[in-house]
Amino acid sequence: MGEFSDDVFTEPEYDVNTLNNLGPLRPMAGIWEGTRGLDRHPEVDGPLKQAYYERIELQPIDPQTNGPQLYYGLRYHTHIVKVGETKTFHDQVGYWLWEPATETVVHTLSIPRGQTALALGKVKPDAKTFEVSSQRGLTSNGICSNPFLEFGYRTDSFRILVTINDDGTWTYDEETVLIIHGQPAPFLHTDRNTLTKIGEPSPNPYSLPGAIGS
Repeated sequence: MGEFSDDVFTEPEYDVNTLNNLGPLRPMAGIWEGTRGLDRHPEVDGPLKQAYYERIELQPIDPQTNGPQLYYGLRYHTHIVKVGETKTFHDQVGYWLWEPATETVVHTLSIPRGQTALALGKVKPDAKTFEVSSQRGLTSNGICSNPFLEFGYRTDSFRILVTINDDGTWTYDEETVLIIHGQPAPFLHTDRNTLTKIGEPSPNPYSLPGAIGS
């Protein structure tokens, strides 16, 4: 492929301070809560809108390399409950990654219903709004689901739009296109929330003075 060098082994130099090298992801680092979440999902009688609370942690990881490719990133865990309930409504883990050389943001996600996805988007380092997307069938930014989900609730595409707000909060808008068994038209599953910071990010604990291995 012409966009890559024949040397796929030599690693680049990098800065160990991830927080200084996150590009557009830097404002998202930390611990956040959102109390204005709104989910639109399918039910047997039609679409249902559900309000939710959310807590998400985005913690810096050390620089990652694939030979000459270099990523800086955040590891995240999202925990969501319906308003007025304590049972988990949605649980999700993954990474937000920034590749400075190509100005690309990568978003990975895995949920405990047997589904995972990888979304990509071209983003300027100082962008306050950016979008990443994935599509079923692609090997570079695709979607993988268990056999039942492929049958009953096939996911054809996913996108998430992130907006960094002037007041220090950030907002996301998600759209997932589902093909539901027995229904004639695609279903647009949406989620939206605004997150407020409640805690600062933490570095690799082994990098702190006095830690084992430091």
